[in-house]
Amino acid sequence: MLNTGKLAGRTLFITGASRGIGKAIALKAAKDGANIVIAAKTAQAHPKLPGTIYTAAEEIEKAGGKCLPCIVDIREEIQIQNAVDETVKTFGGIDIVVNNASAISLTGTQETSMKKYDLMHNVNTRGTYLTSKLCLPYLKNSKNPHILNISPPLNMNRKWFKNHVAYTMAKYGMSMCVLGMADELQDDNIAVNALWPRTAIWTAAMDMLGGGTGETRKQCRNVDIMADAAYTILTKDSKSYTGNFAIDDEVLQSVGVTDIDKYACEPGHTLLPDFFLEEAGSPEDMKDQLEKHGSQPAFGGGKASSPSAAEAMKLMDTLKSIMSEEHVKKMGAAIQFELKDIDESNWYLDMRSGSGTVGKGEVEGGADVKMTMKVDDFVKMFKGSLKPTTAFMMGKLKIKGDMGKAMKLEKLMGELQSKL
Repeated sequence: MLNTGKLAGRTLFITGASRGIGKAIALKAAKDGANIVIAAKTAQAHPKLPGTIYTAAEEIEKAGGKCLPCIVDIREEIQIQNAVDETVKTFGGIDIVVNNASAISLTGTQETSMKKYDLMHNVNTRGTYLTSKLCLPYLKNSKNPHILNISPPLNMNRKWFKNHVAYTMAKYGMSMCVLGMADELQDDNIAVNALWPRTAIWTAAMDMLGGGTGETRKQCRNVDIMADAAYTILTKDSKSYTGNFAIDDEVLQSVGVTDIDKYACEPGHTLLPDFFLEEAGSPEDMKDQLEKHGSQPAFGGGKASSPSAAEAMKLMDTLKSIMSEEHVKKMGAAIQFELKDIDESNWYLDMRSGSGTVGKGEVEGGADVKMTMKVDDFVKMFKGSLKPTTAFMMGKLKIKGDMGKAMKLEKLMGELQSKL
């Protein structure tokens, strides 16, 4: 998507812009000749996450913008205020705020420490609220002021709460800021909107989540889709476009961008849906609704949609016969499976020595990863019709333990599927 020049000379205050989506939005605006304030805490390079506020600033200035890098932990009010003051001193005001900084921990209630809980709420909800509040006096003086939160539509489906309620509460706090502030600030002509991706977006943080294997990348879109969508929103008239919970590909399609495939990291692969979005009308949604009302739906030529426990047991026996020392060498982990809807619910796959073992009950020595799911999803995963990362993102699979080793299992499944 081409730049229009509409952000030339405008000042953007972006939190968490040293890498990822925040930096991509900054670089897109910089091509117009915008002034960019990077409000982030990464002043020194992280061993696993590349990029600092200073390296990002260099890229922004090479792209054609002016940049003010500010060391800001958005949990600290004084640090945000200092950055706002420095911004006004340097560029004369603030036209746009992008609340991008976020903290995530996809853990259940018992597994979420209060330290993690406080981190997520202080960064996501409080940080967004506070940054917006401190920038308001200057936004009111702008000709086309915008606040854009990188946060999801408010979706009250319980599946988006049950496995990570603390994260969902904190992320929805950002969206509630949109809901309230859009109406509150309408008389000041300040637009307040949210933007969220349709699919998983490939960033350095996503690479860490995927264990550094690169396999997850094939199922993601790149950051450019979020940057282009944000640019589209931020160049709209603030008086007429406010209070929206926008989705990246819908925003682009609304302005005539028809080639969405160009944003795929590797075109041709099934993309991971992101959290909080419903895929309305899918067979899986229909199946869930029918089962909720006591029916046993069938799809695909009359075959039952839920495989039996016997089929799952047969699959595990087959898996045991085809595993090898080479597979163990690649995997090097023990996986515990808890299948919620059958009596003999605990099975394991131990790939730590020899040619590996498969069995019922608890794995000896403890598991590196515990996966909890329904038996039909378990079979679909091993047969290749449901990827573990997709199941995890859709809330069908709960994972505890080493996420990197969990990702290795997906790669192993891909190698074994032709034999299952």
